This record gives sequence, C-alpha cells and structure tokens, in this order.
Amino acid sequence: MDSSAIADRRQLRRKLGFWRLAAVLLLIGLGFALYSAISSDFGTAARGPQVARVTISGLIQDDSELLERLKTIKDDKRVRALIVSISSTGGTTYGGERIFKAIREVAAQKPVVSDIRTVAASAGYMIALAGDDIVAGDTSITGSIGVLFQYPQAKELLDKLGVSLEEIKSAPLKAEPSPFHPPSEEAKAMIHSMVMDSYDWFVDLVADRRKLSREDALKLADGSIFTGRQALKAKLIDTLGGEEAIRAYLATRSVDRDLQIVDWQASRGRLSFLTSESASRLINLFGYDDFMKGQDLQKLMTEKLFLDGLLSLWQGVGH
Repeated sequence: MDSSAIADRRQLRRKLGFWRLAAVLLLIGLGFALYSAISSDFGTAARGPQVARVTISGLIQDDSELLERLKTIKDDKRVRALIVSISSTGGTTYGGERIFKAIREVAAQKPVVSDIRTVAASAGYMIALAGDDIVAGDTSITGSIGVLFQYPQAKELLDKLGVSLEEIKSAPLKAEPSPFHPPSEEAKAMIHSMVMDSYDWFVDLVADRRKLSREDALKLADGSIFTGRQALKAKLIDTLGGEEAIRAYLATRSVDRDLQIVDWQASRGRLSFLTSESASRLINLFGYDDFMKGQDLQKLMTEKLFLDGLLSLWQGVGH
C-alpha cells in the first residue's frame, strides 16, 4: 500500500473518530434530557384534588422558580392545602423574606403547614413561620434567630505577596467593608446598623407569627438553636410529630384526611447542562460520585461562589 493510501486511511479514521465522539455526546445529552423529564413531576397538573407539598432544602436564596411554583399552587383550585417541608440551615435574609411572603399569599387562600425535618434554622425557621401550623420532630433542630454579615480580609495575604490596591472614592463609606483593608469604625457602625435593622424585622416577625411579646421573642433571638421538644416549650412550634400530625391539623381546616399528598418539584423542562444541579446529576449518573459528590459540587457552585449580603444562617458542624 503506497503512502498516499495510508494517509487517506488515517484521515478517514480521524473523521470517523470525530463523528463517533459527536454521536456519543449527543446520545448522552438526549439521555440526560430524558432522565430530567422523567424525574420531574410533570404529571402534577393532571391530578385531581390534592394536598401539595413543596420541599425547601439546602441554602435559601432568592429563588424565582420556587416563587412561581408557590404562585401556581395558590391559584390551582385542585390544591386544597400546602405542606412546606423544610430541611435548611438558612441562607440569605432577603431570600427567606421573599419565600415567607409567597407562602403567606398561599395561606390567604388555603391552609399551610410547615414541616420541619432534620433542621430548619435561621432563614429556614423564618420560612417555617409562614405556616398556619408548625410541626417538627422531637429531635429536629430549629431556632438560630438572628442576622449575620460576613466579609473576608485578604490584606495580610496581599502584603506577603507584595500586592497593594489603591483606590479613589467619592466618600469614605463607599464600597465598605473592603477585603483589601480593615474597616473603619464608621464602616463597622454602618454595617452593624444594617444588621440590627434586619434583626429587628426578624424578631418582630417571630413575635407576630408566634403570638409572643417582643420581650419574649428577644429572649429567644440570641442565636440559640433548639430541639423540637425545646421549641415546643418555647412556643416556637405548634406540634411534635410527622405526617399524622399534619393530617390531623388539616382535618381541623376541613381538608379530607384521604387526599393524596403530591410533591410539586422544581421544573426541569429546560436543558440546562451548566447548572450546578445538572452537573451534580451527571457526576452521580456516570458513577464518579466517589471522586466528587454531586451534592458537594452543587454546594461549591452555589453556597461558596455566589453567596453574599446579609445572612440568616446557622453555621453548624460541617458548615
């Protein structure tokens, strides 16, 4: 075989290799799209009378999809009641505020029960306050009523690297606090005032929703966490139990005990290969979860990279 024929054959092999790879990637994409569609609760709209359940877990942020889902539940005549199942150590104060208000809009139309699972602390408890009735387990963790503002300090590291940052700004408090120099006392006072204003709003919310005096609410709002049993004694929740306790409360609101509970899950109708959830699903799907847990990637891409602002977050062990 002459050299030109060998070259032609090699070129043909390269072309075939490229198209084989493209075909494999296309099949993976189509398979993942099908998996997402099947795993989503696309049959919800076809169901009859029901009790809707929404699960809020992980870091709480301003979540447009969740807000839209709650609005749909509010307007859907087939939904007789809503269960908000919460497993979260908290998140941004603003994100908790928006979700709280959206759940209260649902509660204006139909009964809402907050179901505290393993933990609903800080902004997680803020969301739980939106329920007409709060149910928790004996050993569930809740509370941590408070607000936090964190900012990094990189000055010492930059000094060691011989890097400095010069700035010209319109006023001393512009862009404060800065990670490039320690905050002034005026900057600390500004941030403290903002934190305390949000804290006062949170405390007033607890007092109003739990029918406590502001003085009693303040005693509970020192950042302490409580078990479900302790929270019941402190009047932060209404009932200890699980689904039976939820059904019992809904029965007092004329909701049939036999109605099916339907999970209203986040829509996955779009192909979204670059989202943290999609990436974590792919990692787990292809068996690389021992190398990096999909949940860890999702946490890295959301909690660690994109979180800023005022927080209502319980930072327990491992957080």
